Amino acid sequence: MNTNYYPNPTYPNPGASGLQISAMGGVASAPSTNTNNSSNNNLATIQANNNMLELEQSYVENILRLNRGKLATLYFSYPDSVEWRDKTYTGIIEAAGRDHIIISDPKNGKWYLLLMIYLNYVEFEEKINYSTEYYPQR
Repeated sequence: MNTNYYPNPTYPNPGASGLQISAMGGVASAPSTNTNNSSNNNLATIQANNNMLELEQSYVENILRLNRGKLATLYFSYPDSVEWRDKTYTGIIEAAGRDHIIISDPKNGKWYLLLMIYLNYVEFEEKINYSTEYYPQR
């Protein structure tokens, strides 16, 4: 198994970069930022509050949340596995987070917690709910 995917970062002088170290095992959190560069067409305003973004953009997790309760087939690839190189899961979307998806299989009653990093794509048998409200207005 390849253990180099998520190296443990070290921060030699976190105070100099503006990061704040919490008492919980040295977890770093970035201060609130407001980026406004008029010379760049890619303007973005990021406001961090308690390590959560106030305005989320159109990420896969948000699209999956909009489609909770729908039957979907999820296609995954596990590059370090010989037996499970490519695998599909079919089930009801129960929840989605930044790094995971939870589905339940109505046929066998099993629930799956799947890591988003291995997700290739998702198929739905019905129309996908999608909202453009995640995109910043220009």
